[in-house]
Amino acid sequence: MAANSLLDLAVIAADRVLRTLAGQRVAERSSPAQHVETPQLADKHRAHAAGLMRVNHAGEVCAQALYEGQAMVARDAQVRDALLAAAREEEDHLAWCDERLRELDSRPSALNPLWYGVSFALGAATGLLGDKISLGFVAATEDQVCRHLDRHLHDLPREDSRSRAIVAQMRDDEARHGTAALEAGGAEFPQPVKDAMTLVSAVMTATSYRV
Repeated sequence: MAANSLLDLAVIAADRVLRTLAGQRVAERSSPAQHVETPQLADKHRAHAAGLMRVNHAGEVCAQALYEGQAMVARDAQVRDALLAAAREEEDHLAWCDERLRELDSRPSALNPLWYGVSFALGAATGLLGDKISLGFVAATEDQVCRHLDRHLHDLPREDSRSRAIVAQMRDDEARHGTAALEAGGAEFPQPVKDAMTLVSAVMTATSYRV
């Protein structure tokens, strides 16, 4: 990668992190909840839905950082472009979750700067292992995310149709990202590695739900 290209990516990444943490990402696609009736939620159900959507928002912050870190060090230009394209689609998820949190009279996790920094470093470290491993990490991560979103579809209040519509579309997109990463040559990660990733994800989930 040419030095000026690396510098360009660094400038772009700096702009993206500022906009991510400042809540300034704008969705290219309309929210799946756009035409869904706003439900009347009991206080405890609204608080629970807000906690789950705060976790999903934090997960999208992590996704942005992972893709940015991986793209920064990707060896192949096509892989880099694919990572950045997926990151742009994840921006929609971030904006949708942010909007739903406001509707629920809630806010994003206060720990998002920490999640971003850790995830960016992890993405860059994975990318340095090569594009095959980097793409495999995307696939393994998206597999974890799909399982996580399946749980949220089960746990969200049944009447919260707006949150459900958002999470369902996110789940479809994440599954597609994972499949595309494997088809692009990503390595299949062994189950023990996936299990370790699940433990790390559980820490973020438990803390972001409350903080």
